[in-house]
Amino acid sequence: MDGSSGDTRAVDIHSHALVPEAAELVEPYFTPDDDEFIRWGGDRSNAYNRRGFEAIVPELTDPEVRIAVMDRQGVAVQAIAIAPAQYYYWTEPDLGAEVSRLQNDAIARLVATHPDRFVGLGTLPMHHPEAAVAELERVITEYDFRGVSVNPSARGTDYDDPAYDRFWARAHALDVLVVLHPNGTIDGRRLADYYLINVVGNPMETTIALSRIVLGGVVERHPGIKILGVHGGGYLPFYMDRMDHAAAHRTDVSYEITGLPSTHLEKLHFDTVVFGDGLDYLIDRVGADHVVMGTDYPYDMGEADPLGRVGRVRGLSATDRAKIIGANAARLLDLDD
Repeated sequence: MDGSSGDTRAVDIHSHALVPEAAELVEPYFTPDDDEFIRWGGDRSNAYNRRGFEAIVPELTDPEVRIAVMDRQGVAVQAIAIAPAQYYYWTEPDLGAEVSRLQNDAIARLVATHPDRFVGLGTLPMHHPEAAVAELERVITEYDFRGVSVNPSARGTDYDDPAYDRFWARAHALDVLVVLHPNGTIDGRRLADYYLINVVGNPMETTIALSRIVLGGVVERHPGIKILGVHGGGYLPFYMDRMDHAAAHRTDVSYEITGLPSTHLEKLHFDTVVFGDGLDYLIDRVGADHVVMGTDYPYDMGEADPLGRVGRVRGLSATDRAKIIGANAARLLDLDD
C-alpha cells in the first residue's frame, strides 16, 4: 500500500521504539519494584511479557523492519515515542536527565534514517520538572521533534500540580503535542491477575490524568494547547457526563475552571486504539476533529490494521475519515510546515 487515503497521508501517531543503551545505563540501579507495570503485573503476565519481548525487539529497533510493517499497514508517516517501559521515572535527577538525552538522541538517529516517514516524539524526565523543561526545549530546538510522550503521572504526582506550571507554559509556547501514554498505574495491587495492569490499569491511569488536567485548569489556562490521550483517552470520553453531573450539583468539583468539564475535555485529542464499538462512540462523543489514528506498534494490545479499523466505523463520511487517518495528526504534528 502507498500510505495514503485519497489525498490524505495516513499517519500513525502512536508507535514505540526501544533504546537498548538506555536499558544498559540504568540496569545497575534498577529493581522490579521501580516499574509499576512489572511491580503490579503479576507473575503470569510478567512471564508472558518476557517471553514475547524478544520477538518484537527488531520491530522496536530496526528502521527497515519498521518501514516494512508500515508499508503493509498503509501508513505513510509514523510518530515514534519511547517504549513506556523506558520512562525510568525512578532515577535520580542527574541519571534521569542523562538517560532522557540518550533516548532522544537515539530517536533522532532513527528518524534521520527515513525523515520522510518518521517524526520524533521526545521523552522527558517528568519526575524532575525543571529537567523536563530543559529537555523539552532541547529536543524541539535541536531535533525539531514535534511533540513529547510522557507517562500520565510522575511516580504518583499528577500534572495539575503547580510544579508543572512551567512545563505546560513551555509546551504551549512551543506549540508541541503532549502525548499521555501510561505504563501501568502507581497502585495496582488489585490488578495483578488477568493482565488487568494493562487492560484496566493503563486506561485508568490516563483517565485520572486527563481528569486532573481538565479540572485543575491546565487546558483553560493554556487555550489551544495540544494534548493527546492514547487508547481513546481511557474511560473519560465515555463517561464525561458523570463528571458534568457532579460539577453541576457540587461545589467541590470544578472550582478551578469555568463552565462544565466536558467543554474543556472536548478540546483534547484521542487516538483510535480502542476496540469493538468503542471507536464509533468515541468519534460520536468528541467529534472526528479530535480523533487521530494510532497502532500502539508493535505491541499485541495494538491495532495491526489501522486503516481498516477506521474504515469499519459506521456512517463515517469521507471527509471525517480523512481527518482521522491523517489530516488531524498532520495538523497536531505540523507535518505540512
